[in-house]
Amino acid sequence: MSDEYVECQVTKKRVKISDAKPLAVIRPGVLALIKKSHPNIPQHGYISTDVLKKFREEYIESILITEKGELSKLDKQVVKSMVHHETLSRNTNSQFDRKTSYGEKIADKVAEFGGSWKFIGIFAAVIFIWIIINTIILMNKPFDPYPFLLLNIMLSCLAAIQAPVIMMSQNRKEAKDRLRAENDYKVNLKAELEIRVLHEKLDNLTQHQWQRLLEIQQLQMEMMEEKSKNTRKRSK
Repeated sequence: MSDEYVECQVTKKRVKISDAKPLAVIRPGVLALIKKSHPNIPQHGYISTDVLKKFREEYIESILITEKGELSKLDKQVVKSMVHHETLSRNTNSQFDRKTSYGEKIADKVAEFGGSWKFIGIFAAVIFIWIIINTIILMNKPFDPYPFLLLNIMLSCLAAIQAPVIMMSQNRKEAKDRLRAENDYKVNLKAELEIRVLHEKLDNLTQHQWQRLLEIQQLQMEMMEEKSKNTRKRSK
């Protein structure tokens, strides 16, 4: 069966039947798009799966364009992943951490330590000890007498160094949050489109089932009429 070949009604090339799809089972929206590009295509036959993927991608893009007006790069990535059955969910933490340099890791550690109660406790203890040493222990010859100019200079230097380091860490956190938000957007958009396509597929199946049921019912009615005619003929 895998060696059997059929003709693609769009490209007119012979492909394996395993790499083709019957036109009868294609969703109406995609089929209408195919007929729009190829008006002379027959009702029955096969289409290559590679060609079908392009039409499916174009069909999904048309749905998004109708709703959003313009497609972004992320939207196109979602459409492509749907058509090629690719997964979009990523571990953004590990993906982002792999790109972290040694300096950025140090900035994260400094920002984490600078925003903790441990840092506040150590900072307050150092200032308290500094003041005690220069006012009580070294009362006669303090190395930094009141108003503690040397301490103020050291605190200013610490603040000047700590501020840009913390800003670097915050910028990395914002970039990480943006990457996570983009990943969530792509996953949610794909799920929404998959559900919509699934609803369309179910509607299509339901419509075909109703048609078959009506055909079966008509056939049964015809058989009953023929049977009743035969019974009448025999009774005569």
